[in-house]
Amino acid sequence: MHVVKSAVFIKSSADAKDCPDCSVPEYAFTGRSNIGKSSLINMLTNRKNLAKASSAPGKTRLINHFLINDSWYLVDLPGYGYAKTSKKERKGFGKLIEQYLKEAANMVCLFLLIDSRHSPQPADVAFIQWLGVNQVPFVIVFTKIDKLSSQQLNKNVSRYREELHKTWETLPKIFYTSSIKRKGAEDILDFIDKTNKTLS
Repeated sequence: MHVVKSAVFIKSSADAKDCPDCSVPEYAFTGRSNIGKSSLINMLTNRKNLAKASSAPGKTRLINHFLINDSWYLVDLPGYGYAKTSKKERKGFGKLIEQYLKEAANMVCLFLLIDSRHSPQPADVAFIQWLGVNQVPFVIVFTKIDKLSSQQLNKNVSRYREELHKTWETLPKIFYTSSIKRKGAEDILDFIDKTNKTLS
């Protein structure tokens, strides 16, 4: 079992150029606002308030770096596509995410969070296409799987697979998580651990 023994907040950055200098691998997390990103990060690290979960979506406006087990960075990126943030802010979030993903030399993999309760959302599909065009390595994390039946989950995931197969020959790895039921953390941490071993 993979355990996060230490999780230390290092820095918040308003610009990718201000991110900490890295000699360790980085694993970034993003998704549409209100996707449950903070809850997932807290579950992964087994900390209650490492990432501040908020009832108001779109609160993460900076790039937040957390050093995990003194060996890799967990990078909490802003969410995207929340309607109540201003257009200028939404553009800014998008620009900040894009800037980081294009410039972070040690970014090994992006965890793209998607709400398992919904059929393919235009914002998610467009972002996935952008990741492909820019050759950003990523995996998909379906969140909130406790909110629907296994039959409905399979149906919604199948819809995503069908949508992505229109433009993708090989689909990215998929994880299934529930912060409430504490499901999926071990799979993600195992993936990170195995990936880190291939880098050393």
